[in-house]
Amino acid sequence: MVDRHFSVLNLAELYDYFSHWQVSPQDDFYLDLVMGARSVLDVGCGTGKIQRVARERGHTGRLVGLDPADAMLEVGRRDRGDVEWVLGDLVAGPYEGEAELLGDGAFDLVIMSGHAFQVFLGDEDVRANLAAVRRILAPGGRFVFETRNPAVRGWQAWSPERVRTVDGPGGRKATCVHRLREVAGELVTFTSDYSVEGWAEPETVRSTLRFLDAERLNAFLAEAGLEVSAQYGYWDRSPLTDSSEEIITFARPA
Repeated sequence: MVDRHFSVLNLAELYDYFSHWQVSPQDDFYLDLVMGARSVLDVGCGTGKIQRVARERGHTGRLVGLDPADAMLEVGRRDRGDVEWVLGDLVAGPYEGEAELLGDGAFDLVIMSGHAFQVFLGDEDVRANLAAVRRILAPGGRFVFETRNPAVRGWQAWSPERVRTVDGPGGRKATCVHRLREVAGELVTFTSDYSVEGWAEPETVRSTLRFLDAERLNAFLAEAGLEVSAQYGYWDRSPLTDSSEEIITFARPA
């Protein structure tokens, strides 16, 4: 099931205000990769800001944004019609039946940004999605994604709460409050309260993410026929250590 802050339009419309371009160094990191590839699939693309900026910067190849939340795709679609917006997921494929859009060996580069990989909560979910990535990568293609490093326990920043306020739609103040709810092994559950000036009451969303360490992650990749070619601990490509915030992975067909 897709979290409500992605599937409900008034919440999806807030996404780019809280996650605007260059809010994180990951944006330029992924953009460089996309600009150097002929055909790119952004899995869990959300509003597709990386693909949209790539097109603005002159990318002339194939750019596809795949997401199970139509509300997020609608936000991206309003901005640019020259990106392929596909409602669906890696395992089920396009929900509207155009399976050839995600054909075998179709992409030189597959990315998952914004910690999208962490929504795969069960082992079989991870296996199925990685198998799909392996299938759609062209020979010599690359799969690049990141997860938060569980060793640094980043979820502690959500306890008691983390508050962000930005200028939202129409210049109205928009606020998001994250609160940690539960840590159960690799699974971390938190709530997000969104409010905008003029709303009668906040919208509350409950989410769960999986925090895999590098050893477990790499074992899943190997099982799927994907070979890790590089791993970094931050967007400056510094080495991955126990204190690194991120586990940034480059993988290719073995």
